[in-house]
Amino acid sequence: MALRQHLAGTPCRTLMIDTKLHVARANSYFYPDVLVTCDAADHASRLIKSNPKLAVEVLSPSTAAYDRGDKFAHYRLIDALQEYVVVDIDSRRTDIHRKGADGLCVLHPFEAGQAVHLSSVALDISAEQLFAEVDPPAEG
Repeated sequence: MALRQHLAGTPCRTLMIDTKLHVARANSYFYPDVLVTCDAADHASRLIKSNPKLAVEVLSPSTAAYDRGDKFAHYRLIDALQEYVVVDIDSRRTDIHRKGADGLCVLHPFEAGQAVHLSSVALDISAEQLFAEVDPPAEG
């Protein structure tokens, strides 16, 4: 919600659920948990996007290795992508892989309780906002 509110009135759109991301250079499709696109070409297709500036994946035990490995390798092939965000619900940590001018991705880790800075959309999100509707982690 913070992304959507922050980007209201701009050419950027925050998309979730059933939005397919096409990675042309890998001839692959993915369903990120959240993506932001500001590209006019992406607005032409309602369900398929190709030029996001931000992609977010929320880890689950069954997808964590894939999200951090092969999926990330494919996402790095998207020229427009500036940040790939991996949110670990259980540990409340967030890893942001930010693409530099040289095309290399640099890890920016945020520990539990820290605000997250999304430079691609110029937004700071507090830990409370990020995990507002998430059940507390199980004890034990």
